[in-house]
Amino acid sequence: MRFFIVPALILILVGVGIDIYIYRRLPHRRVDRRVYSGISLLVNILAVLTLFVPFKSISPVIGRCIIWFYYAFISLLASKLVFSIFDLLASLPLLFHKKRVRQISVLGVLAALSVFVTMWWGTFNRFNIQEKHVEVKVEGLPDTFDGYRIVQISDMHVGSYGSDTSFISRLVSHIDSIRPDVVFFTGDIVNNRTMELIPFVNTLSGLNAKDGVYSILGNHDYGDYFQWESDEAKEQNMELMYGLQEKMGWKLLRNQTSWIRHGVDSIAVIGVENIGEPPFSTYGNLDVSYTGNIADDNVKILLSHNPMHWVKDIAGNDKHNICLTLSGHTHAMQIELVGWSPAKWKYPTWGGLYTDSCSHNLYVNIGTGTIGAPMRIGAAPEITVITLKKAIK
Repeated sequence: MRFFIVPALILILVGVGIDIYIYRRLPHRRVDRRVYSGISLLVNILAVLTLFVPFKSISPVIGRCIIWFYYAFISLLASKLVFSIFDLLASLPLLFHKKRVRQISVLGVLAALSVFVTMWWGTFNRFNIQEKHVEVKVEGLPDTFDGYRIVQISDMHVGSYGSDTSFISRLVSHIDSIRPDVVFFTGDIVNNRTMELIPFVNTLSGLNAKDGVYSILGNHDYGDYFQWESDEAKEQNMELMYGLQEKMGWKLLRNQTSWIRHGVDSIAVIGVENIGEPPFSTYGNLDVSYTGNIADDNVKILLSHNPMHWVKDIAGNDKHNICLTLSGHTHAMQIELVGWSPAKWKYPTWGGLYTDSCSHNLYVNIGTGTIGAPMRIGAAPEITVITLKKAIK
């Protein structure tokens, strides 16, 4: 049994309990109660049945339909839960033989509507591109790179769009209008299989920067979340990934270092494959990526999908003296309200710029796509414009 089935069943049981409570609170008209109970029963049965669908082998279209069903289910459940809490509070005076406070129940209705509207606003906000600007001061930055502009994007998850290229096309046009010096993509271009990328190859080929587009792989890019017929099929999936990125004109770094040169000046771009804590697989090796011809005083930019790599191996560690690491992965859990995100419970560096005591900088881009829930409540799709500035000692 998949690990999420038990908590999902608990969630459904909670929903059943809420439905029983609301049923008892409905007016004593048979039609109202029968309609509500019939619809609730049907929805809960569907919710249970879809838990046992083999997600690793179904078609992407069916997968997206199930995801939308569950999002609707959870948005209704959350709204009903909020109403029920308010309504129970309104009923507390009954314990002391006093009247129910109807105003609290009315507030509950308004709060429930607010939750429902907010959750569905998030489905539209996932297309609302946000451009963020960050300045990073770098010691020893060559003069020709002072003011160098990097665009970082991450976590496109193009499989969530099927074959609809409209959003990715807008994203590419937006980036091209910035006229960056270089573009770095920090992993998770697909959801499960490389074939999801095929409809987007021509669009993503239009991404332009003076010094090119560099990319790495994220945990979703290895095909680990799909049930393959054989090891050979999975290997073919990866070969297709390498070929398509080459066709797009992107330079995919797989535990490799590349150099961006301006005359006699240069900076090293180090790209590691995914390094993640369980349950995410580890394919990356920084020591392999960090080739011997890199001097300690060379300016180095590390592309590493999971920011926990920086937390565990880079921060406070002068072994590699990496001035800037770029990561993605967290999505801010696709929820960010007034600078707060539930992602902070899992990732201490969930989004934005972080610096340790050794001047190692980390920027975590919260991504442009979605996985799982088709929404971004706050946490709008992010294009990060990072300007490198020479630090003055």
